[in-house]
Amino acid sequence: MTEHLDVAKLQRRLAEFAAARNWQPYHTPKNLVAALSVEASELVEIFQWLTPEESARVMADPQTAHRVTDEVADVLAYLLQLCEVLGIDPLAALDAKIDRNEHRFPAP
Repeated sequence: MTEHLDVAKLQRRLAEFAAARNWQPYHTPKNLVAALSVEASELVEIFQWLTPEESARVMADPQTAHRVTDEVADVLAYLLQLCEVLGIDPLAALDAKIDRNEHRFPAP
């Protein structure tokens, strides 16, 4: 895909995908958070028994890199769907959180 991707466009694609399959009744905040947790756990599972050095090289193995990439996509998909359902702008939320953290944890 060569066109520019943005969060809103991806959220629309996810909504259209779900609508075409009549999945909207299942996309409640509770269900989306549970699915997000499961997908994050699947990402954790890939790294679970790796040493720090092995984890830093995880993308060097094409098969493992593919698994990591897929799980990252799943986590992001559920997070974006959750934000859409709750009316949260994820980029604005992150920007505000960074601002708060800069005040909470000032650089030395």
